[in-house]
Amino acid sequence: MRAIDIHTHPILRDDNRDRAGAAQLIRRARAHGIRHIVALGDVLGFGPRPTAKQLRIINDETFWLMQRYPGYVTGFCYVNPRLGARAVTREIERCAVRGFRGIKLEIANNARDACMRPVMVAAEKHGLVVLQHAWSMTKIKQRSFHTDPEDVATLARRFPCVRLIMAHLTGCGVRGVLAVKDCANVVVDTSGAAPEAGLVEYAVAQLGAERVLYGSDAPIRDFAVALARITGTQLDARAQRKILHDNARALLRLP
Repeated sequence: MRAIDIHTHPILRDDNRDRAGAAQLIRRARAHGIRHIVALGDVLGFGPRPTAKQLRIINDETFWLMQRYPGYVTGFCYVNPRLGARAVTREIERCAVRGFRGIKLEIANNARDACMRPVMVAAEKHGLVVLQHAWSMTKIKQRSFHTDPEDVATLARRFPCVRLIMAHLTGCGVRGVLAVKDCANVVVDTSGAAPEAGLVEYAVAQLGAERVLYGSDAPIRDFAVALARITGTQLDARAQRKILHDNARALLRLP
């Protein structure tokens, strides 16, 4: 069964994975039947709050991947909302005209913060998907920079016309599924740590198969293990095909 991977980081220089490493990752992806990947940028190399100059470097690397592997790599623009409206808008527009299809947000800030508004306004203007790193947090202090599933839900309700991907189903868990259940503009990706038994099936039961997307977080996670989270479930072939391929194809407007 073919797949589209909505969550990869082909270049992670802090992990000694440069352009040659990206080529190796893409070869592995193809060997596993993955027909297309989304490249989210090097979120580790410059720390959690990269500067505008550093973001340009990261996004230029993603653009290089898009050009080197046309029709195989879709780029998402990595931004730091704390840099302010002017810098954020400028970088998103620079990426949008290059054919990027989405925006990647990590842990520079919490998704509830006011600095998110320019990001979401630009996303709506350019028709971009927003992928937000999320994880179920147990310490209030972490919420100053980590986004909890409830924070994703808050953001989604503020901007109902923007499509959001809540990353890391296996980090958000059952609580994450319930947090975004009533937010029709939110889908979840299956990347993250080792999942609890039955979690993917639970997400499908609560959200519908149309709101669950396969993602690996490669090379941090392994393609084979990530794929098995879907193929090893009790879901029927139609639901698995939606999660692995059809939902991402529609979201990214792929041929």
